[in-house]
Amino acid sequence: MSKFNVPTREEVSLNNQEIFDNLKKAVGFVPNLYATYAHSENALANYLALSNAKTSLNAKQKEVVNLAVSQVNNCLYCLAAHTAIGKMNGFSDAEILELRSGTASFDAKLDALAKLAKDITENRGATSSNVVTNFFNAGWTKENLVDTIVLVGDKTISNYLHKTTNVPVDFPEAQPLETTIA
Repeated sequence: MSKFNVPTREEVSLNNQEIFDNLKKAVGFVPNLYATYAHSENALANYLALSNAKTSLNAKQKEVVNLAVSQVNNCLYCLAAHTAIGKMNGFSDAEILELRSGTASFDAKLDALAKLAKDITENRGATSSNVVTNFFNAGWTKENLVDTIVLVGDKTISNYLHKTTNVPVDFPEAQPLETTIA
């Protein structure tokens, strides 16, 4: 049961109403988690600025990180949203499940990225030196490392917001990972 309501356009500030309008034009709807940020006058704009900021990671690489982090944090909302976005970025169902587990046997470079994102999240930034070495050996740069850490923080913010508010998930439910590993 949700601890918070999902605010409607009429219930948010004028600035947030404008953001809602832009989201509706771009995405077709205002995702419940984004709407939840609008309980704050500034959080939605700040989060979108962070989430849409320039990075050395492309959209597909960002989804690798988003899926691994959301799985570690067990965020049902973000797993559902990023499963859908991962498919839009060309990942198959099987690849998405693998990325959620923190691996990518289908691509060595993405495998190093998934392992890094998972390790950073599980160890709260006390990342294994072996994981970092493997990341660099796979062809990633220091810029990619820093951008990955920023993205882990970005996704963790949304994971925590959903885990705290438990607003309804408005994306197709992601398949539980446990059922695919058994």
